[in-house]
Amino acid sequence: MRLLDKYDCEVVEEHYNPVIGRREVVLNVFHGNEGTPSRGLLKKAIASLYNVDVNLVYIRSIVTERGSSVSRVELHIYNNPERTRAFEPEYIIKRDEESLSKIL
Repeated sequence: MRLLDKYDCEVVEEHYNPVIGRREVVLNVFHGNEGTPSRGLLKKAIASLYNVDVNLVYIRSIVTERGSSVSRVELHIYNNPERTRAFEPEYIIKRDEESLSKIL
């Protein structure tokens, strides 16, 4: 799959958690000779890829091994904002909102 016509990605793991109302996803993002993509850029690209509102996507972690051009991205995609507030820690909500504001 392509992200932003710039990065390739593959879904490593994905499942839907009906109790919480979210999709839990792990992606490998291949970014070539560039550095790790920004959280805000990834959030926007993933929202577009899954055809959901960007405010329902929360990136839990981005890990890039030193010298690697592959980042492992763990994220949650919620059904609605109320479920987000009930389950995501406040620091992740704040961090993702700040990262998104930097690219808009």
